[in-house]
Amino acid sequence: MRLTDEEKAMLAGEMGEAKRWAIDHQVKVGEMFDAADLVPVSQSHMMVDPESAGEAGVAFLEGLAESGGRVSIPMITDPRGVDLNHYSPLGQTEEMANLERRTYAACESMGILMTNTCINYQTVMPPMFGDHVAYGDTGVVIYSNSACGARSNFEGGPSALAAGLTGRTPRYGLHLDKHRQATRRFKINEQPSELTDWGVLGAVIGKMSGSYWEVPVIEGLEVVPTSDQMKHLGAAMASYGSTPLFHISGITPESRTLSDVGGDKLPVEEVTKADLDALRSTFGGKGEKVDVVVFAAPQLSIVEMQQVAELCKGKTFKAPVLVCTSAQVYSDATRAGIVAHIEDAGGKVLEGTCFYQQYAREIGEANGWVRLLSNSAKIVNILGGYGYQPALASMEDCIASAEAGEIV
Repeated sequence: MRLTDEEKAMLAGEMGEAKRWAIDHQVKVGEMFDAADLVPVSQSHMMVDPESAGEAGVAFLEGLAESGGRVSIPMITDPRGVDLNHYSPLGQTEEMANLERRTYAACESMGILMTNTCINYQTVMPPMFGDHVAYGDTGVVIYSNSACGARSNFEGGPSALAAGLTGRTPRYGLHLDKHRQATRRFKINEQPSELTDWGVLGAVIGKMSGSYWEVPVIEGLEVVPTSDQMKHLGAAMASYGSTPLFHISGITPESRTLSDVGGDKLPVEEVTKADLDALRSTFGGKGEKVDVVVFAAPQLSIVEMQQVAELCKGKTFKAPVLVCTSAQVYSDATRAGIVAHIEDAGGKVLEGTCFYQQYAREIGEANGWVRLLSNSAKIVNILGGYGYQPALASMEDCIASAEAGEIV
C-alpha cells in the first residue's frame, strides 16, 4: 500500500503506540482487500458493546487509553449492552454493568463521544453525499450508503477504532466507484405501507441478493419512503443479505435513473406478494402466549416513539414491553411526555441500548422468556440464535398483543 509521510511516521511509532497499532491494523486489512492506499474519513462509528468485546476486548481498549491513545476525528458509538439506570430488573449482573463502566471510561479517555446509537443519521450527524466515513453497525452503514450517498464498508470494532485514531480507512469496497454500481435489479409488485412491510421487503431482497458484494437497485415503488421506512428496509436487508448498499431508482441520490447505476443493463427480478408472505409465514404464532414484546433493532426515532406512545394510551400490558431508543431521543421523548405514556401502560423504555446487544440470551433465561414479538424484521432474524422463538407483527398488533397477553 502507498503510505504518506505522516502515515509512515504513524507506522514507525513516532506518534505513539495507539496510532502505530491502528495503522498497522489498517495496512493489514488494506492488503487483504488489495487497497491501493488509505482514504481520509470524516467520522468513525464503533460497535463496542461489552457482550461482543468481553473482558479481553475491554482490557485492550484500556491498554490503548493508558498508552495515550486519542482519536483524531469525531468518533461515536453504537448502542450499549447495559442501560446503567436499569439493568438488575432485566436479569443483567453487576459483572456486566462493571464491564460497561470500564468501556465507558476507556472510550471517554480517548475522546470518543458516547452517543450509544445505531440511528446517528436521525440524531447526531448524518453524513453528507460522497462523504467517506468508517461506520460499524450494519444498519448505520446501509442507510448512510444508500439514503445519504456516503461511503463506508462494514467496519468491525477494531477497524472502526483504528479509523478514529488515524482519521483514515483502507480504500477498498464501497469507497470505490466501481463497487457502487448495481449488480441486481428488483421490481416491486406489492407496495409496502407500515414499517414491518418495509422490513419484510428488505429481508426478501437481502435473501435474494445474499452477498456483501451484491448491490440491489429497486424499481416500482410508488411512494418515497420516510426516514423510518428506509431505516427498516435497510436494516432488514443488511441482516438477511449482508447488504451494505442499495439503490431505489428515482429516489436515492446515486440513482436518479436506472442507468445512473447500470441497472438498465440488468435482468429484472420480480418481488411478489408470495415472496413477502412466505417470509412472514416463518414468524407466525397467532394465539400463542407472548413472553415479551420488543421494539428495537434499530433504535426508535422520536416519531416511532410517539407512535408507540399513542398506541399505549389507555392500555395495561399483560406482557413485558421493552422499547430501545438513543439517549438523544430519550431526552426529547421524556420532555414530551412520551416515555411516561409508554411506562404508564407497563412498558419500559431503555436508553442507549439495543435488545440483541445487551445479553439477550441471559436476559431471556433470567426471565423465562421464549416467545418474543417485535415489529422489526431485523431483530426476529437475529434472536432465533439467542434461544427465542420470535414472531413478527405490526407495531399496532405488537401493542395489542402485549395488552392481550397473546399474539393477536
